[in-house]
Amino acid sequence: MISVTPIYAALIAILYVALSANVIVRRGRRRISMGHGGDDDLMKAMRAHGNCAEYAPFALLLLLMAEWQGAGHWYLHLLGLSLLLGRVLHAYGFGRADPILLLRQIGMLLTFATILLAALTNLALAL
Repeated sequence: MISVTPIYAALIAILYVALSANVIVRRGRRRISMGHGGDDDLMKAMRAHGNCAEYAPFALLLLLMAEWQGAGHWYLHLLGLSLLLGRVLHAYGFGRADPILLLRQIGMLLTFATILLAALTNLALAL
């Protein structure tokens, strides 16, 4: 039974909706319906949202495949927590009006580490 990946998929989906809402609110306040209209804060919000959309699904797919192949729950939770923390730190550090570069970098490092470890785990379990 798949029981670990849905937890992290749900939590990251909530983060994704929050990032989407942030873009929508900023668009509404500035009356920008398409693109970023030269607004740097809106651009940052859009990229924080887009970055989550670019990395999270791939990582979650790898996590799900590792779970299907029988990876241990403790290990899957470690990967899931790493991904979730990475996505939250990146979104917070990058999406702010005054970005925090260190949080953004740690967030990407955690995300890349999760993807790499999950990929290697899938290879090891599949071979």
